[in-house]
Amino acid sequence: MTKQNKAFKFRLLPNKEQEVLLAKTFGCVRFVYNKMLAERKETYEKLKDDKETLKKQKFPTPAKYKDEF
Repeated sequence: MTKQNKAFKFRLLPNKEQEVLLAKTFGCVRFVYNKMLAERKETYEKLKDDKETLKKQKFPTPAKYKDEF
């Protein structure tokens, strides 16, 4: 028996107020993602020679930035 996948396509038609809210939300998400990525890259550059410590390293989550931003 083969597995069949289904896909659904949705189209959003927000009003002006919703467009502004979506733009702000996606801007904030992008900002936090880039902060997390920069921190991960920085940690990797520091620990790239020590693979064991790098594996044990805990990376940040979005919750870490909640209070600051």
